[in-house]
Amino acid sequence: MPLLVNGARVDLARPTGDMIRAHPHLEEKAKLLRSQPAQTVEPKGLLYVQQREFAVTTPKDGSVSILGSDDATTCHIVVLRHTGSGATCLTHCDGSDTEAEVSLIMSSVKSLSSSTGCGRLEVHLVGGFNDDRQLSQKLTNQLLRAFDLQPEDVHLVTFCVTELNDREEQDIHFPIIYGIAVNVKTAEIFPATFPVKGPDEDLRSAHTLTGAPLTNIYDAKTEQLRIGPYFWGPFPHVDFWLEQDDAQILQNLSTSPLAEPPHFVSHIRSTLTFLKEHPFPSRSLFPDRKPRIYKKNEEGLWEQVCSDKI
Repeated sequence: MPLLVNGARVDLARPTGDMIRAHPHLEEKAKLLRSQPAQTVEPKGLLYVQQREFAVTTPKDGSVSILGSDDATTCHIVVLRHTGSGATCLTHCDGSDTEAEVSLIMSSVKSLSSSTGCGRLEVHLVGGFNDDRQLSQKLTNQLLRAFDLQPEDVHLVTFCVTELNDREEQDIHFPIIYGIAVNVKTAEIFPATFPVKGPDEDLRSAHTLTGAPLTNIYDAKTEQLRIGPYFWGPFPHVDFWLEQDDAQILQNLSTSPLAEPPHFVSHIRSTLTFLKEHPFPSRSLFPDRKPRIYKKNEEGLWEQVCSDKI
């Protein structure tokens, strides 16, 4: 039932530093992961997962071979995989409702592994750093506790979080790895960046910024990316925020202003502009209450599917 490392239950009553010292292979694996340069992952065959989203698929998927996410500062990226079925889930957690989120991703992987007799559940945790507010440490502890509460055994295989993902420069702390990808065919996990984060990047970011819960964006059986339908009301003080300079946006809308990637402010501005343009998505984006559906085309890129063809 518990969270295991090398077959032994993790003692969550002790600090994570004690766990690292008790299992030096976790630190070695984290060091190996940190030492790899981030690979640029092109859109072909990629399913990009934003904050508070998750996606799960299997090696049989003919459309998606890579799951990935980046721009994690205090957030953690979680990969959960069943070694028998190869069912792999990637999610980008920010601590909003960790226990419910872990239950959700556990169910999603188990639903694609139900006919598999052998194999085990393995979890990989990457992200966070030694931030001033200790939000990363809090999220690390929440994730460990949430996996330990699951009815099935879960084996912790990669632990590159918080103090194991931290670098210091002129007394300022930064994450070393901001993003990772997992190859669902080979199970390889590697540091990554993603020049294309779509489709519907602003829409999906707006959904998160308006307080959405963790959302499944992919149907592995139909190999379709499904966005929405999402609903929100006018974003509070959107004009005020759009009038602020970059420093104000960074200071007030980030959990870790000094450690954000350089495009953070432009991304937030773009999302706020989208929220201003679509104060009522039920009218402008989802009048028929149906999701926006995408499938990979022959070039391996997402292409929107008309709902009458579904």
